[in-house]
Amino acid sequence: METTAAATAAERRRPLFTTEELGGRAVYRVQAATVAAGILLVLYYRATRVPAAGEGRAAWLGMAAAELWFAVYWVIAQSVRWRPFRRRTFRDRLAERYEQNLPGVDIFVCTADPQSEPPSLVISTILSVMAYNYPSEKISVYLSDDGGSILTFYALWEASIFAKKWLPFCKRYNIEPRSPAAYFSESKVHHNLCIPKEWALIKNLYEEMRERIDTATMSGKIPEEMKLKHKGFDEWNSDFTLKNHQPIVQILIDGKNRNAIDDDRNVLPTLVYVAREKRPQYHHNFKAGALNALIRVSSVISDSPVILNVDCDMYSNNSDSIRDALCFFLDEEMGQKIGFVQYPQIFNNMTQNDIYGNSFNVSYHVEMCGLDSVGGCLYIGTGCFHRREILCGRIFSKDYKENWNRGIKERGKENINEIEEKATSLVTCTYEHRTQWGNDIGVKYGFPAEDIITGLAIHCRGWESAFINPKRAAFLGLAPSTLAQNILQHKRWSEGNLTIFLSKYCSFLFGHGKIKLQLQMGYCICGLWAANSLPTLYYVTLYGLYEALLSGDTLKGWWNGQRMWMVKSITSYLYGFIDTIRKCVGMSKMSFEVTAKVSGHDEAKRYEQEILEFGSSSPEYVIIATVALLNFVCLVGGLSQIMAGVWNMPWNVFLPQAILCGMIVIINMPIYEAMFLRKDNGRIPTAVTLASIGFVMLAFLTTTAAVGEGEYGRQGGVQIPFQAATVAAGKLLVLYYRATHMPAGGEGRAAWVGMEAAEVMYTVGRPVLCPVRRRTFKDRLAESQT
Repeated sequence: METTAAATAAERRRPLFTTEELGGRAVYRVQAATVAAGILLVLYYRATRVPAAGEGRAAWLGMAAAELWFAVYWVIAQSVRWRPFRRRTFRDRLAERYEQNLPGVDIFVCTADPQSEPPSLVISTILSVMAYNYPSEKISVYLSDDGGSILTFYALWEASIFAKKWLPFCKRYNIEPRSPAAYFSESKVHHNLCIPKEWALIKNLYEEMRERIDTATMSGKIPEEMKLKHKGFDEWNSDFTLKNHQPIVQILIDGKNRNAIDDDRNVLPTLVYVAREKRPQYHHNFKAGALNALIRVSSVISDSPVILNVDCDMYSNNSDSIRDALCFFLDEEMGQKIGFVQYPQIFNNMTQNDIYGNSFNVSYHVEMCGLDSVGGCLYIGTGCFHRREILCGRIFSKDYKENWNRGIKERGKENINEIEEKATSLVTCTYEHRTQWGNDIGVKYGFPAEDIITGLAIHCRGWESAFINPKRAAFLGLAPSTLAQNILQHKRWSEGNLTIFLSKYCSFLFGHGKIKLQLQMGYCICGLWAANSLPTLYYVTLYGLYEALLSGDTLKGWWNGQRMWMVKSITSYLYGFIDTIRKCVGMSKMSFEVTAKVSGHDEAKRYEQEILEFGSSSPEYVIIATVALLNFVCLVGGLSQIMAGVWNMPWNVFLPQAILCGMIVIINMPIYEAMFLRKDNGRIPTAVTLASIGFVMLAFLTTTAAVGEGEYGRQGGVQIPFQAATVAAGKLLVLYYRATHMPAGGEGRAAWVGMEAAEVMYTVGRPVLCPVRRRTFKDRLAESQT
């Protein structure tokens, strides 16, 4: 007996998860040290080489301020890059210890609009989370419909019927993914694993259901015979509107009812529809309000100790995600301090090269793992498992013991109608008045980024969090599919994070003395996204314009020069290169083409008049296009100065500018494509592009006042030779990188070699020249003649 007890104790001491430090950190720390030294040299140069008044001091000081900002932000970013963690779980150990006593899990799915979030998409997510590799009687799924749509309720009712066949099919063949839409879209990969006849039957049933749902969505009406099949349809009467309706709670599947079984006689998960009350005179607090309503409703129906929330377009792609998360919560040594477990938000509708930059691979593999090492990753609003108690405001204490058995016992004497009535009373407009909901209890109100500030509040109450990124993604969703959607989404994110940074909930203020300094800094990385725009725009734009104006260019002439340099680079110079090669190999004869000298003044005037008369356009598109053109000018101006070698800067100033210009190239390629190349719905309208030109010109006219007057020759001296040497060093580093980081065959090697050849040509063909200024002495000429 003693031997058995000792073995059991030893087994329990084995952790359910392990934490590993990512490799390669020593190399990164050396690199970070060199960057830090470079930053200090840049700042020292700025502090000791301030121009005299009237020689561009305003521009110089502005660039110094931008560089100081970048230096501070770089230091903040290092807080999460110094020692990132990676987590691994042991589901086999979890099963050995807790398989008979696994806790219940409540799953929250939120939707708001049946037009932008089609019901057929929503129910595929619902079915995927109902089909987890987990005891069904311990799963409860809640759909919050902030659109209050009968179409969404109808789709959920259809899903409750289809689930009786879909869930046993998933578990019988252990299929992945368990979203029917995703699974059948990959049918060529999966259908051979199933009995063909059964696979075809399930596929036909799903397609028929989806067709009925899509037909109802397009027509906006539910067939009358369908409304007779569930009492919930009676909630929608003639007085029901989107922004003015009573609360609705309908239990479509009661998992605690012995008759709620699938075709294999297994218990089905609980499935609940919730539409909280909406009245025009009451603010509903958007998604945060919906999540808090679900917390209250679930407390009287299932009351599970663990809550998962997912967006309606983020279906479950890994049926073991619940078990992986529980490895953190149930670990005997470390689990008691973990408040939530966050999975990454991964999209499956991106192109191979991710044209709109929707991949957050670096954030997930580096930044989130780095935050994990200093106390906890961020709560990003989806794919997150929480303890119910922490969402209800509990403060961490070492002696707190979680009741993992709550909610799984049989319900008392109350029937389903009484439960629905009680739950409905919890989602009225006035329920939260004079309570701490949205403040100390539940998800935080008052901020666009309610998820970030809620996670911060949890960390400040003493809890830690864990980030897990398994090989098979836990959730897959849909990224914005157009440029406008992408830009506006990031606008909303950056606005929400900056609002938090400027409020009393700034991590340096709210988290002072409660969380580690590195974690405080980590929260500010996304909090300062928006603030980075001003120094970036100033830094990459002003100096190139400044040099052009001092050299005698007009503002419009400078603009046209940069524009035509890009046009000529990809047309005239390209054609000239091709023709020269053809002549060298004897494929064509030498010829001379006379350039037309006809004045284009009339054509230019006509074009300018078209610009003035194009009319108004969507302000959102104009903003996007204006930002794109500003970055385009910054890009071309900066690169032209680099390649010409006329920047009057030492290496420690030139290098960060060159890197920044290169980043601008990469970041803005999708925008340029949307403005000038794309022909689909993602194209920015031509009228909007023309409008943005006017705004860009106005912006540059207002900034030229900050450029001081002075002689170009005074900015030369020893600075240009130093800068030329650093440009040469930079080119050698680029060529060295290309030569030593050749991709494997089939991984873009041809493109890589082409870029290397282009860079070699730039290095050889565009020498760095040192400009000089000539002065004459007419008095000496007169003396010599006499």
